[in-house]
Amino acid sequence: MKHFTLYLTTILLFIGCSKQPPKPEVNFLNMPDTNLMRSDFSELPNWHQEDYKNALNSFVKSCETAKTKEIYSDLCTLAVDAKDAKEFLVTNFTPYKVAPLNEDGLLTGYYEPELRGSLVKKEPYIYPIYRTPQDLVIVDLTQQYPELKDYRLRGRVVGNRLVPYYDREHASQRTLDSEIICYTDSKIELFFLEVQGSGRVTLDDGSTIFVGYENQNGHQYSSIGKYLVEAAEIPLEEISLQSIKAWLDENPSRVDEVLNYNKSMVFFRQKDRAASGSLGVVLTPKRSIAVDRRYIPLGSMLYLSAKTEMVDFNRVVMAQDTGGAIKGTLRADMFMGYGDEAKEIAGKLKAPLQLWIFLPKGSS
Repeated sequence: MKHFTLYLTTILLFIGCSKQPPKPEVNFLNMPDTNLMRSDFSELPNWHQEDYKNALNSFVKSCETAKTKEIYSDLCTLAVDAKDAKEFLVTNFTPYKVAPLNEDGLLTGYYEPELRGSLVKKEPYIYPIYRTPQDLVIVDLTQQYPELKDYRLRGRVVGNRLVPYYDREHASQRTLDSEIICYTDSKIELFFLEVQGSGRVTLDDGSTIFVGYENQNGHQYSSIGKYLVEAAEIPLEEISLQSIKAWLDENPSRVDEVLNYNKSMVFFRQKDRAASGSLGVVLTPKRSIAVDRRYIPLGSMLYLSAKTEMVDFNRVVMAQDTGGAIKGTLRADMFMGYGDEAKEIAGKLKAPLQLWIFLPKGSS
């Protein structure tokens, strides 16, 4: 277990040396790493233009989950019968600005991609969409090390040692000990399915199946966009999902090199409905966001403000998902939906972000 011990020690050292953010003004949600400042609804950008009924409906929908009910308790029940959506929100909630020190906010977007596939392996459908491999071992360290409650070790057993699981490159060179949901015709589209976390596959018989995140191989996510920028292949100001895909299409001999830079690999499960996030509820376009759950509680209601060249976003959103690339307090990934328009917006969205979390009045 030498490698396991060394890996664990490295994690402990990393956590022990990290700088701790200031304590928040509000402790209602036990958010020790998130600095909050009490605000007023009048301070929310374009609050007067919000579609209050639609916003409240997104809250009611999220109240179907245990996490949202845990945060908002009786307000979930009262919201169902609210006659005036704006009055209900203003009367029952207080906005608190998420205000980390020395951290710039960033909003990006994601969407539900559509792939082509087949239930059997045949040309051109040769790239497998895997479920979690049987030999993937997940170690929960919470009982022994409570400070590691947000971390899991993933690997495989070789002899009597736990070693890292296959990275993307080595996994592609073998058949994993795993159920295969279906096969698709593009390793590039499959890669971006992993980045998005869920999607749909139109099979060669005309039927459609939905797939969503089930697990991950334990390797840290690395951005291939960053790799291409640092390699001077795409200028930073031009980096987007669209520009990355165009570059990969134009450089087929280097596709494996670039994709394998991201050693992380996602495994999926088949689902019976469209994209749903970590919270377990079907995502609502432009109302559902992915957050870093270490800082923003899943199930919470927030107000988001971001200015882009295409469109300004000022709206109530629900924290209903997470993602490997979503790291930090003031960080969000907005779900854009399904289809070409959603793909176009999500692929190019990158904007400064402000966030306010809505807490029940009297909770501070």
